[in-house]
Amino acid sequence: MSVDESALPASQPSPHSRSVQAYIDETPLWADGTPVPSTPITNMQWRIWTLAAAGKFFEGLVVFMTGVALPLIAEEFKITPAQHGVVGAASLFGILIGAIGLGGLSDYFGRKSMFIVEMIIFMIFLVLLVASPNYFWLVVFLFGLGVALGCDYPTAHLIISESIPSSMRERLVLGAFGFQALGAMTGTVVGYLVLKNIPEIGAWRWMYATAIIPALIVTIGRFSITESAHWLLVRGRRDEARTQLARLLARWPTYPKSVEFTTPVATAGSRQSFLALFDKTNLRATVLASVPWFLQDLGTYGIGIFTPTILAASIGHRTAHVRSLADLISNDELAAKGAALIDLLLIVGIVCAILLVNKIGSIRLQVWGFIGCAAGLFTAAASGFTTGGTHILLIFVGFMLFNFMTNLGPNAQTYLLAGEVFPTRVRGMGAGFAAAFAKIGAVATAFLFPVLLALIGTQALLYILVGTSLLGAVVTWLFRIDTTGVNLEQIGK
Repeated sequence: MSVDESALPASQPSPHSRSVQAYIDETPLWADGTPVPSTPITNMQWRIWTLAAAGKFFEGLVVFMTGVALPLIAEEFKITPAQHGVVGAASLFGILIGAIGLGGLSDYFGRKSMFIVEMIIFMIFLVLLVASPNYFWLVVFLFGLGVALGCDYPTAHLIISESIPSSMRERLVLGAFGFQALGAMTGTVVGYLVLKNIPEIGAWRWMYATAIIPALIVTIGRFSITESAHWLLVRGRRDEARTQLARLLARWPTYPKSVEFTTPVATAGSRQSFLALFDKTNLRATVLASVPWFLQDLGTYGIGIFTPTILAASIGHRTAHVRSLADLISNDELAAKGAALIDLLLIVGIVCAILLVNKIGSIRLQVWGFIGCAAGLFTAAASGFTTGGTHILLIFVGFMLFNFMTNLGPNAQTYLLAGEVFPTRVRGMGAGFAAAFAKIGAVATAFLFPVLLALIGTQALLYILVGTSLLGAVVTWLFRIDTTGVNLEQIGK
């Protein structure tokens, strides 16, 4: 006997109604009732994932390209060592401001709106950066790029995780995040190729210019995606949520043929302030999302100090005293080659994370990743008791172990967890706060580590980083929230 759903009271859902995630997670059955092991991904879901992955690619491309461009920028604008540090920290500080200032706006204006806005901001400042007239405006434009990238940290994650099946969420989010490492390697390769073909001071402008047309294509593409039905429903926009979910799941033959939600219409109380992140309901998620990420950034940016030593030992020696433009270009090409080799190992780490996350889980990968990072840092610190070839070998092994373990564990998993552990109504604010809090560690590292190196030496500093990595493992385990394969609407309950 069929049920006339139109005859049911408006306050009661029909017997066939489901939640947003239940529709997204539904799997088909074979003729004998055997369920298919995975949910078919629609064209719209793949489009959303591709455009989000492209954003992470541009982040790695531009940020790491700056490392290749910086020596040429320093020569053109005659910047001092202190100004050199400001240029290096400008985009990091921008990411901090963008994550906390714009990332949370997706909870108010929608995931799609901020997904588009961040890319427009990125485009504007990228074009301005290419035309930078002096040091001051260069810093301003790098900061602007950072603001756009900071907004992308939470927004790109949310646009993926709220659009795809729970069984694939971790792998697809990490897969998109992995494009950051691919972009980093591409950025250094592009920088090297530009230097080889345009061996002049202004070559750094051409490096950034190569990203303008691809970024414009991605910006235009983002206008065509769907808004998050999760977000629309929480905001009480039930009809729009039904329409957008139908577009998201559009397939042939058409299924589902109709959409009806069990989730009640949101009330004004669902529109919570920033302080909601620290109430008893969300505090555990806030600590898990932000503190380990902060500790991870301390280690990642800290060990970067030892990069020049490793590159010199691995691929040859730079010219100690630059006497001409040819020497400058040669040194920059050498640095680009070395950075590309290191970025390749980061890609290996993220590939392993994608393959293992559904089998081991995000929490365990993050814990073991932190422990592996501590082992790498301890190995590098032990080099202080040796000399000669053994000294270089221990630094090299420690550095490479750290880079692999950080992308297998905390670098990838902190990003993944920050966009999953919060409820829909504050998910953008929570992920944005976590990213911003982490970048406090990155910015502090850029300014404080040279001072600490002079005061306590490299070995003592490495031991401190061993401690922060182990602390990251402890905090992760004490405040753990299991998210792997869990329905997005049920996480933390």
